[in-house]
Amino acid sequence: MTTMQDAAPLARNVARTYFARETPEGVGVTVRRSIGTDELPDLDPFLMLDEFHLSPPAGFSDHPHRGFETVTYMLSGASEHEDFAGHRGRIGAGDLQWMTAGRGIVHAEVPIEEENSGLQLWVNLPASHKMMEPRYQELLGKDLPRVQPADGVDVTVIAGEAYGASAKVRTVTPICYFDIRVEAGSSTKVPVPGTFNAFAYVLEGEALFGGKATKGVRGEAIVFDAPTEDDAKKATEVPVVAGEKGVRFVFVGGEPINEPVFQHGPFVMNHPLEIQQAMHDYTSGSNGFERAVGFRSDISKQVSRF
Repeated sequence: MTTMQDAAPLARNVARTYFARETPEGVGVTVRRSIGTDELPDLDPFLMLDEFHLSPPAGFSDHPHRGFETVTYMLSGASEHEDFAGHRGRIGAGDLQWMTAGRGIVHAEVPIEEENSGLQLWVNLPASHKMMEPRYQELLGKDLPRVQPADGVDVTVIAGEAYGASAKVRTVTPICYFDIRVEAGSSTKVPVPGTFNAFAYVLEGEALFGGKATKGVRGEAIVFDAPTEDDAKKATEVPVVAGEKGVRFVFVGGEPINEPVFQHGPFVMNHPLEIQQAMHDYTSGSNGFERAVGFRSDISKQVSRF
């Protein structure tokens, strides 16, 4: 008799695909947004995914956040950040910053080198954690687990577990986040819990994704189907076969929070009244935003020259 433990993982299929949309952000910045658009407003627990390419003096001057997390993964170049609590640092190519805004953060982000690129993912927080104290988790690229589970396959484990490797970051909601490279002629099967919503975003090349081998290309977000209630109890995976020039993509999955989402710019809460309260707290410098009063980061001066 076959048990759940020894049953073959269920192959997830592609439910839909979207090309990232160019969207103006910050000062002099245009991002490629794949989640957080009219076509795909969110994918619980994820609120937004931006691919950014920018050069000085463009950037993101002082701005607030409340109620969610921002995850910045640099692909090339370097960026500097500074917040109202005196936290300041640099994120270089391959480095990760996992910032939990919680009850409130005001910060700025600016590029350092001439050419800079990366991804920023917004992750919602459940109601029980929206007003938690802010925190940072910052890891150099060399400290992110990296494995080669098969010939021609290279995986950096940013969050969660895969291929026998576990990430070092702690997440409020169960999440997996992998940077995967597959050479031409090679393939892999990406493990993902059956209860997770999941998507991929193609950074380079192209591949066939899912059990029905749906093509995904550069700049495209690929959303995978949600298993039925019975299938959600099973192990699942996403087969990937690289195209003739290989493929690089990020694979992101997370346990749905299943709570109401009300967003107004950088504030994400569960009720419109909580949004009004967040705006009041920010403008009055209270309830987590006390240090916002009169704050202006040093690095924002670089953006103001644009």
